[in-house]
Amino acid sequence: MVEEQILARGVTDPQVLAAMQAVPRHLFVPAGERRQAYEDHPLAIGEGQTISQPYIVALMTSLLGVQPGQRVLEVGTGSGYQAAVLSRLVREVYSIEIVASLGKRARSTLETLGYHNVQIRIGDGYQGWPEAAPFDAVIVTAAPARIPEPLLAQLKPAGRMVIPVGDTLQDLLVLTKRADGGVDTTRVMPVLFVPMTGEAQQK
Repeated sequence: MVEEQILARGVTDPQVLAAMQAVPRHLFVPAGERRQAYEDHPLAIGEGQTISQPYIVALMTSLLGVQPGQRVLEVGTGSGYQAAVLSRLVREVYSIEIVASLGKRARSTLETLGYHNVQIRIGDGYQGWPEAAPFDAVIVTAAPARIPEPLLAQLKPAGRMVIPVGDTLQDLLVLTKRADGGVDTTRVMPVLFVPMTGEAQQK
């Protein structure tokens, strides 16, 4: 998976590749999907949600540019796989999942596998995790129609956010927060993620 789907497509960060090799992806998908766990496509995890294809997980992690000792906010825990990958690269991962059953399952999986530097919250990720802010980086694994202002507010200066944005047509964006509070935006590629749900998205 790492050599053929990730390294061959241009993700070369050795720390990210090592994390992708170390995390047992098949343990984060339903039993019926495990034969396909290492194939290059998303998989259903229940409740209308998916686990992203390995390449996208590696790409987004690489774009985040995290360092040891940092604290990261993830919006959209899903299966917990992305959080597990991040947990091998940073000091703390704070992850929010709006679907209670998925959040509880992810928490159990992460605890069982020994990823003790990941905290899971059940709630609306659009609002972030204010009492744990600010964060060195923010990663969003579902697509809002617009960039959530609360997440930008919780990002440290010089911090990065990697996020898919859009309704029918989505772009993967990298946002870098400047010292003056402004944001520099880089469009990476068109993507297709499940939509972000929550009260703010419906207004």
